[in-house]
Amino acid sequence: MQIGTTLSQFIIEETRLYPGASGDFAALLNDLAVACKFIGAQVYRGSLVGALGSADTGNVQGEIQKKLDIISNDAILKSMDWTGHLSGMVSEEMDGPYTLPGGIPRGKYLLLFDPLDGSSNTDVGISVGTIFSILRAPVAGRDAEPADFLQPGVQQVCAGYALYGSSSMLVYSTGYGVNGFTLEPSIGEYVLTHQQMRIPDETREYAINMSNHRHWENPVRRYIDELNQGTAGPRGQDFNMRWVGSMVADVHRILCRGGIFLYPFDTRNPGKPGKLRLLYEANPMAFLVEQAGGAATTGRQRILEIQPENLHQRVPVILGSRCEVERVTQYCCEESSS
Repeated sequence: MQIGTTLSQFIIEETRLYPGASGDFAALLNDLAVACKFIGAQVYRGSLVGALGSADTGNVQGEIQKKLDIISNDAILKSMDWTGHLSGMVSEEMDGPYTLPGGIPRGKYLLLFDPLDGSSNTDVGISVGTIFSILRAPVAGRDAEPADFLQPGVQQVCAGYALYGSSSMLVYSTGYGVNGFTLEPSIGEYVLTHQQMRIPDETREYAINMSNHRHWENPVRRYIDELNQGTAGPRGQDFNMRWVGSMVADVHRILCRGGIFLYPFDTRNPGKPGKLRLLYEANPMAFLVEQAGGAATTGRQRILEIQPENLHQRVPVILGSRCEVERVTQYCCEESSS
């Protein structure tokens, strides 16, 4: 059997392009891949190991945690805290930065992650995933402080996700395109299967939670209503809606065949600017989408240029095929200027 290029081989070959590279980043990414394999195994085994259902705890956002949220969060922490490549980690499931064990060297990178995006879907077998973002530590060699993580998305060294679905995949970018690797169970290795993924500029698919239609601001309602009118409307063509309810699954579909994903601001809680977290979801996904030729905005601002104000900041997210994202953004900006 011909295996193809493994993730480990791909990372090493990328590292060789930088003669001064220390190898720390390559090792960090490989260690993270191991954690994702473990999480994927727990997701697949589900009720067989008693991992499904809700836990008796909530996270910092007040959301009830699934058992797999806790298992996944612990898996990443314990896979990464001893390596010496990091000076700190933050997670959607924790109040603040994780304190690395004593006696471990503090490295030059920061890891930010959503350990199990879409975990509410695990009980019904829908695809879920892990989202991650890697930044350079402002000061290497010491424990990271909360402010160290508050860097705009353009400063990400790497971003990616692991998908746990009909197959297990790891998709990431270091700023030179997006590559996807599928787990080959017989050898326990991720193998390159999706090279230089590209998002078409135009699309006829959109992903949004239509049940929130009455809560959206006018520009978003205008855009979706135009799509729903099909050939009889101003767009003159039919569009299909696809909505998984797991950001990893929805964005993966867009990376593979195009589309637009919207999780816009809604009026139910005017004090909450959006649903998705800037550091753990919006920034890494925006980085991937832009690297694949797409666009990502809040409707009024490029996501990667937002200066974070706190670790759990939320933002509206509109990303995917460039022409559609630009159209929604235009509608939102027209509303703001009127």
